[in-house]
Amino acid sequence: MKKIYIIHENNDWTRHLTARLDEINTPYELWDLSDGLIDIQEEPPEGIFYNRMSASSHTRGHRYAPELTDNLLTWLESRNAVVFNGTKAIELEVSKLKQHLALQKYGIQTPETYGAVGKEHILKAAEKLNKFPFIIKHNRAGKGLGVRLLQSIEELKTYVSGSEFEDSIDGISLIQEYIKPADGTIVRSEFIGGKFFYAVKVDSSDGFELCPADSCQIGDVPVVNKFTIIDSLPSEQIKQYEHFLKEQKIDVAAIEFIFDADGVAHAYDVNTNTNYNADAEKVAEKFAMLALANFLKSELEKVE
Repeated sequence: MKKIYIIHENNDWTRHLTARLDEINTPYELWDLSDGLIDIQEEPPEGIFYNRMSASSHTRGHRYAPELTDNLLTWLESRNAVVFNGTKAIELEVSKLKQHLALQKYGIQTPETYGAVGKEHILKAAEKLNKFPFIIKHNRAGKGLGVRLLQSIEELKTYVSGSEFEDSIDGISLIQEYIKPADGTIVRSEFIGGKFFYAVKVDSSDGFELCPADSCQIGDVPVVNKFTIIDSLPSEQIKQYEHFLKEQKIDVAAIEFIFDADGVAHAYDVNTNTNYNADAEKVAEKFAMLALANFLKSELEKVE
């Protein structure tokens, strides 16, 4: 029997989708790649494959899950399987530098960004940027972890020399221009099947850990707060983002951006393992996981 095969490493982020698939009576199977084995001699099973691997897998003890997923997706694509969010998606998911390069290729504005390995080069990157305040963040992260707003080079020196400094799992730190949001919010634009579904405004006044999923809570600090769904964005911006995703062969994603004081959108993150905030969806009566489940069901029905 043909199925939807869901590639992932985190049940907390997958159960919302499987609940919707159950609701619409669509067969699926979970492939948990927190560890595993790939037999490249085999042919893939009948059905379609949807990748939900996350760059933050290492924070849950699954350090090599993205690497395993990359190789699994390569095997699937080499066998001409129907894959959604394939190798191009996983490549961007684990590297914000590559995200910025890809966005810029299609004329999408991004903050000025430098990548550096080693504390000396992190300091040199900040000197080269020479814009204050600025942000340091991880190249491979997720959930906004490791992001700090710094006011000066001296503050950066103190941070990287101190016990609180947290290196990226891939060793690459980013020094990035800080774009001040005009209204104190960031915007997360959601795309399903390569088409704009909705955008959500997120109050960023409490920090950078802005994962919208219900399970994204760190200690006693609520990181899901003040999410408001909006139905539209400027049509040219939507068109540009949809073209970018099509060219990158990414089917389901969120593109996060900030409107500055001049109304210019600065995109800074492409999340190919997108999650949704249930409370905001109830208010707006728009349900992305249901839309995603229906999209996958329609694609499964196309498989001979």
